[in-house]
Amino acid sequence: MAEANQRLIVAISGASGAVYGITALRRLRELKIESHLVVSRAAALSLNAETDLTIGDLNALADQVHKVGDIGATIASGSFRTLGMLVAPCSIKTMSEITTGVTSNLISRAADVVLKERRRLVLMVRESPLHLGHLRTMTAVTEMGAIVAPPVPAFYTRPQSLQEMVDQSVARALDLFGLDAPMTRWNGLKGE
Repeated sequence: MAEANQRLIVAISGASGAVYGITALRRLRELKIESHLVVSRAAALSLNAETDLTIGDLNALADQVHKVGDIGATIASGSFRTLGMLVAPCSIKTMSEITTGVTSNLISRAADVVLKERRRLVLMVRESPLHLGHLRTMTAVTEMGAIVAPPVPAFYTRPQSLQEMVDQSVARALDLFGLDAPMTRWNGLKGE
Protein backbone atom coordinates (compact mmCIF):
# COMPACT_ATOMS: atom_id res chain seq x y z
CA MET A 1 0.00 0.00 0.00
CA ALA A 2 1.24 3.48 -0.90
CA GLU A 3 2.11 6.21 1.55
CA ALA A 4 -0.40 9.09 1.68
CA ASN A 5 2.03 11.31 -0.22
CA GLN A 6 2.03 8.73 -3.01
CA ARG A 7 -1.74 8.46 -3.53
CA LEU A 8 -4.17 10.66 -5.50
CA ILE A 9 -7.91 10.42 -6.18
CA VAL A 10 -8.91 11.04 -9.79
CA ALA A 11 -12.56 11.60 -10.64
CA ILE A 12 -13.90 11.85 -14.17
CA SER A 13 -17.26 13.59 -14.35
CA GLY A 14 -19.64 13.94 -17.28
CA ALA A 15 -18.24 17.12 -18.82
CA SER A 16 -16.60 16.87 -22.22
CA GLY A 17 -12.90 16.14 -21.88
CA ALA A 18 -12.49 12.59 -20.60
CA VAL A 19 -9.03 12.76 -22.16
CA TYR A 20 -7.90 14.95 -19.23
CA GLY A 21 -8.67 12.23 -16.72
CA ILE A 22 -7.18 9.55 -18.97
CA THR A 23 -3.97 11.53 -19.36
CA ALA A 24 -3.80 12.21 -15.61
CA LEU A 25 -4.04 8.48 -14.88
CA ARG A 26 -1.23 7.76 -17.35
CA ARG A 27 1.00 10.45 -15.84
CA LEU A 28 0.36 9.20 -12.31
CA ARG A 29 1.42 5.72 -13.35
CA GLU A 30 4.64 7.15 -14.84
CA LEU A 31 5.25 9.06 -11.61
CA LYS A 32 4.54 5.93 -9.52
CA ILE A 33 1.67 7.64 -7.70
CA GLU A 34 -1.15 5.30 -6.65
CA SER A 35 -4.38 6.38 -8.37
CA HIS A 36 -7.91 5.93 -7.06
CA LEU A 37 -10.44 6.37 -9.86
CA VAL A 38 -14.14 7.25 -9.70
CA VAL A 39 -16.15 7.69 -12.90
CA SER A 40 -19.62 9.22 -13.02
CA ARG A 41 -22.37 7.62 -15.09
CA ALA A 42 -22.37 10.60 -17.46
CA ALA A 43 -18.57 10.31 -17.81
CA ALA A 44 -18.96 6.76 -19.08
CA LEU A 45 -21.18 8.15 -21.86
CA SER A 46 -18.68 10.92 -22.66
CA LEU A 47 -15.86 8.38 -22.72
CA ASN A 48 -17.71 6.38 -25.35
CA ALA A 49 -18.50 9.46 -27.46
CA GLU A 50 -15.04 11.04 -27.25
CA THR A 51 -12.56 8.16 -27.26
CA ASP A 52 -12.02 4.62 -28.46
CA LEU A 53 -11.53 3.40 -24.88
CA THR A 54 -14.01 1.21 -23.08
CA ILE A 55 -14.77 1.66 -19.41
CA GLY A 56 -12.66 -1.46 -18.86
CA ASP A 57 -9.72 0.17 -20.66
CA LEU A 58 -10.12 3.26 -18.49
CA ASN A 59 -10.32 1.25 -15.29
CA ALA A 60 -7.14 -0.60 -16.24
CA LEU A 61 -5.24 2.71 -16.09
CA ALA A 62 -5.98 3.10 -12.36
CA ASP A 63 -4.51 1.28 -9.38
CA GLN A 64 -7.88 1.23 -7.58
CA VAL A 65 -11.33 1.72 -9.07
CA HIS A 66 -14.30 2.76 -6.96
CA LYS A 67 -17.93 2.68 -8.06
CA VAL A 68 -19.60 6.07 -8.07
CA GLY A 69 -22.32 4.76 -5.74
CA ASP A 70 -19.93 3.21 -3.20
CA ILE A 71 -20.18 5.70 -0.36
CA GLY A 72 -18.39 3.15 1.86
CA ALA A 73 -15.20 3.21 -0.25
CA THR A 74 -11.85 4.03 1.36
CA ILE A 75 -11.75 7.45 -0.30
CA ALA A 76 -15.02 8.40 1.46
CA SER A 77 -13.16 8.68 4.77
CA GLY A 78 -10.72 11.27 6.02
CA SER A 79 -8.70 8.56 7.74
CA PHE A 80 -7.67 7.32 4.27
CA ARG A 81 -4.87 9.76 3.60
CA THR A 82 -4.13 11.07 0.13
CA LEU A 83 -2.47 14.00 -1.59
CA GLY A 84 -5.98 15.12 -2.48
CA MET A 85 -8.26 14.85 -5.46
CA LEU A 86 -8.27 15.89 -9.11
CA VAL A 87 -11.61 16.11 -10.94
CA ALA A 88 -10.72 15.99 -14.63
CA PRO A 89 -12.89 17.04 -16.28
CA CYS A 90 -15.23 18.62 -13.76
CA SER A 91 -18.80 19.28 -14.84
CA ILE A 92 -20.72 22.25 -13.51
CA LYS A 93 -23.08 19.74 -11.84
CA THR A 94 -20.20 18.09 -9.98
CA MET A 95 -18.70 21.43 -8.96
CA SER A 96 -22.12 22.57 -7.73
CA GLU A 97 -22.63 19.42 -5.64
CA ILE A 98 -19.20 19.84 -4.08
CA THR A 99 -19.83 23.51 -3.34
CA THR A 100 -23.19 22.91 -1.67
CA GLY A 101 -22.06 19.88 0.32
CA VAL A 102 -24.36 17.49 -1.53
CA THR A 103 -22.67 14.11 -1.14
CA SER A 104 -25.05 11.94 -3.15
CA ASN A 105 -22.26 10.00 -4.87
CA LEU A 106 -18.66 9.04 -4.26
CA ILE A 107 -17.23 11.90 -6.33
CA SER A 108 -18.90 14.61 -4.27
CA ARG A 109 -18.35 12.67 -1.02
CA ALA A 110 -14.62 12.17 -1.67
CA ALA A 111 -14.28 15.85 -2.61
CA ASP A 112 -16.10 16.83 0.58
CA VAL A 113 -13.66 14.69 2.59
CA VAL A 114 -10.67 16.25 0.84
CA LEU A 115 -11.94 19.73 1.69
CA LYS A 116 -12.75 18.94 5.33
CA GLU A 117 -9.29 17.39 5.79
CA ARG A 118 -7.71 20.51 4.22
CA ARG A 119 -6.18 18.54 1.38
CA ARG A 120 -5.78 19.79 -2.18
CA LEU A 121 -8.87 19.65 -4.44
CA VAL A 122 -8.33 20.65 -8.07
CA LEU A 123 -11.34 21.03 -10.37
CA MET A 124 -10.64 21.12 -14.11
CA VAL A 125 -13.98 22.78 -14.86
CA ARG A 126 -15.17 22.40 -18.44
CA GLU A 127 -17.86 24.85 -19.49
CA SER A 128 -18.09 27.95 -21.64
CA PRO A 129 -19.51 30.52 -21.65
CA LEU A 130 -20.12 30.94 -17.95
CA HIS A 131 -23.19 32.56 -16.44
CA LEU A 132 -23.29 34.35 -13.11
CA GLY A 133 -24.37 31.22 -11.21
CA HIS A 134 -21.32 29.32 -12.51
CA LEU A 135 -19.02 32.18 -11.50
CA ARG A 136 -20.55 32.44 -8.02
CA THR A 137 -20.19 28.69 -7.56
CA MET A 138 -16.53 28.90 -8.60
CA THR A 139 -16.00 31.69 -6.08
CA ALA A 140 -17.70 29.72 -3.31
CA VAL A 141 -15.76 26.50 -3.94
CA THR A 142 -12.53 28.52 -4.06
CA GLU A 143 -13.39 30.13 -0.71
CA MET A 144 -13.87 26.58 0.64
CA GLY A 145 -10.30 25.70 -0.36
CA ALA A 146 -10.61 24.14 -3.82
CA ILE A 147 -8.63 25.28 -6.83
CA VAL A 148 -10.63 25.89 -10.01
CA ALA A 149 -8.21 25.13 -12.85
CA PRO A 150 -9.94 25.09 -16.23
CA PRO A 151 -7.86 23.29 -18.86
CA VAL A 152 -6.69 26.34 -20.78
CA PRO A 153 -4.04 25.77 -23.47
CA ALA A 154 -0.64 27.39 -23.03
CA PHE A 155 0.22 28.60 -26.51
CA TYR A 156 3.75 29.68 -25.55
CA THR A 157 4.57 25.96 -25.72
CA ARG A 158 3.72 26.04 -29.44
CA PRO A 159 1.69 22.82 -29.28
CA GLN A 160 1.69 20.70 -32.41
CA SER A 161 -1.28 18.55 -31.48
CA LEU A 162 -4.36 18.40 -29.31
CA GLN A 163 -2.63 15.78 -27.13
CA GLU A 164 0.26 18.21 -26.45
CA MET A 165 -2.27 20.79 -25.23
CA VAL A 166 -3.95 18.17 -23.03
CA ASP A 167 -0.57 17.01 -21.69
CA GLN A 168 0.37 20.58 -20.70
CA SER A 169 -2.98 21.23 -18.96
CA VAL A 170 -2.78 17.96 -17.03
CA ALA A 171 0.85 18.58 -16.05
CA ARG A 172 -0.15 22.02 -14.72
CA ALA A 173 -2.96 20.42 -12.69
CA LEU A 174 -0.60 17.77 -11.26
CA ASP A 175 1.88 20.56 -10.49
CA LEU A 176 -0.67 21.86 -8.00
CA PHE A 177 -0.16 18.66 -6.00
CA GLY A 178 3.63 19.07 -6.08
CA LEU A 179 3.95 16.35 -8.72
CA ASP A 180 6.55 16.93 -11.40
CA ALA A 181 4.97 15.66 -14.63
CA PRO A 182 6.87 16.49 -17.82
CA MET A 183 5.86 19.87 -19.19
CA THR A 184 7.18 22.98 -20.88
CA ARG A 185 7.66 25.72 -18.31
CA TRP A 186 7.64 29.42 -19.04
CA ASN A 187 11.18 30.76 -19.31
CA GLY A 188 10.38 34.41 -19.95
CA LEU A 189 10.44 36.37 -23.15
CA LYS A 190 13.67 36.36 -25.10
CA GLY A 191 14.74 39.97 -25.73
CA GLU A 192 16.27 41.17 -28.95
